[in-house]
Amino acid sequence: MPEYVLTFEDDFSGPELHPGRWLPHYLPQWASREASAARCALPGTGLHLQITGDQQPWNPTFDGALRVSSLQTGCHAGPVGSPVGQHRFHPGLRVTEAQPETWLYTPQYGRFEVALRADLPPGYLGAFWMIGVERDPAQSGEICICEVFGHERTPDAFQVHFGVKPIHDPTLTLDMRDALIPGSPADLHVYSVEWTPHDVTFRVDGQVMGVAAQSPAYPMQLMLNIYELPHLLPGGERRGPWPKTLEVAWVRGWQRVTAR
Repeated sequence: MPEYVLTFEDDFSGPELHPGRWLPHYLPQWASREASAARCALPGTGLHLQITGDQQPWNPTFDGALRVSSLQTGCHAGPVGSPVGQHRFHPGLRVTEAQPETWLYTPQYGRFEVALRADLPPGYLGAFWMIGVERDPAQSGEICICEVFGHERTPDAFQVHFGVKPIHDPTLTLDMRDALIPGSPADLHVYSVEWTPHDVTFRVDGQVMGVAAQSPAYPMQLMLNIYELPHLLPGGERRGPWPKTLEVAWVRGWQRVTAR
């Protein structure tokens, strides 16, 4: 077995988010720091990422009524008016607010995991994923460690989605999968990935769910978020009680020990 060393850990036990670990915004270059700011609480043990009743859509022009609270560990974008920026999900996107280059945790290969409770109603999504830091526009692939939708649950089990997305990386192909996990998404589960130069292995609670036989070959950053998806809201309406909360116990990252 390869030997790994812990290179990133946060149990969110402090009174505030650690500024050396997280940028509390969602792709701010495509909106603004104000519009993309995360709603969250730190109760002393873990992190509560939230969608609140008064929260506005983060980018109505290109993402409609979608609302999101997100943390990320890097940020790269061109000047105002430029199409250069991470996770360019629409061809019309242009940088609307300049962002400082931010590289807090941008590993290449390793093991990465989150422990969370996703007790979410229909219309909400909890996710943990990685995207390329995109110093080269083609280095834009995504490793989706977990997506847990509020409507995909029964009294006995729930769905988790995972896989690799090319975005604009011509060396990758779309390989998204899902697995039925026994139990409740409201319980604490550990979602993890082992990323090597050859493949990407996905696990839930230590059990292998699948292996993608491809691998992004560049540094990536962490993305941790809760979304409100308007097309999945029952009746298309926002309803309380508020806030809707994704509870995160901890996030960890390991990288392989380099042989001497």
